[in-house]
Amino acid sequence: MSNETPKIPRGQEYIVIFSGGPNDGNTSKRISTDGSWDDEITVITAVDGKETMIDYNAAEWREVGGTYHVTYVYDQADSEPVEDPEDRGGRQ
Repeated sequence: MSNETPKIPRGQEYIVIFSGGPNDGNTSKRISTDGSWDDEITVITAVDGKETMIDYNAAEWREVGGTYHVTYVYDQADSEPVEDPEDRGGRQ
């Protein structure tokens, strides 16, 4: 992220865009509690019915219509492993 990260008024919403991992392409809204956005987010995600903690790191941002949109990139190394359905030996 850039050193030019803008200040967000406390209580203002910003849009989170997930890139990669099981949440790829999903968005959510978060509220600034300290004048900025989170550098990293951990999301509890259900993958085939099993809850898994997935980590994302802020990578880039842009302002659209007065609202900040922050893209968070999947951090596979810090996330809990997600078992590929093809590696389950026929189990679902």
